[in-house]
Amino acid sequence: MKLNGIDVSRETEARLDRFVSHFEKWARAINLVAPSTRQQIWDRHIADSAQLFQLARGPRTWIDLGSGGGFPGIVTAIFLAEANEGWVHLVESNNKKASFLRTAIRETGARASVHAIRAETAPAEIEHPQLMSARALAALDQLLDYAAPWFSADPSFRAFFHKGRDYQRELDKARDRWSFDLVKHESKVEPGSVILEIARLAPVL
Repeated sequence: MKLNGIDVSRETEARLDRFVSHFEKWARAINLVAPSTRQQIWDRHIADSAQLFQLARGPRTWIDLGSGGGFPGIVTAIFLAEANEGWVHLVESNNKKASFLRTAIRETGARASVHAIRAETAPAEIEHPQLMSARALAALDQLLDYAAPWFSADPSFRAFFHKGRDYQRELDKARDRWSFDLVKHESKVEPGSVILEIARLAPVL
């Protein structure tokens, strides 16, 4: 099996298959993704999420904000399970979605834990992640507000944010308040979309 042109092991493919089956069962009862995209789970959600691990391989400790339906956090944690190293802290304040994530971890053996807390309180509970992800959670300037405590604590901390075609407007607004190093990774899944890799975040004085 290939995702984004990159080979995926049989073990990881089997875990992803279990996750998709689990997701489809729960998605009938609670709103995990936009209903119009449920039939495109492999192309629209799994492959899109897999880009993060493919950009930042290795046994890292991630924090995933607004984990919701498990994208990208559970997918990252499934990739980490193959090496039996690394961890993903899934932050999801909705209790029903948090329950879905906990059972998804049990079903797949993903290397993750669930924190049923709000994003703004997460830095007090999760102290030393190395990388951050968020997908379809908030505008960039709000995401940087959430991430700022981790950037302040660790100069090597980096964040990866999926953004759609209007990302430049969000970047311009964020730069009014923040300075940061930026790498734009063109999406391999959605033309015109990007993954923004942020480093060295600091407030504009």
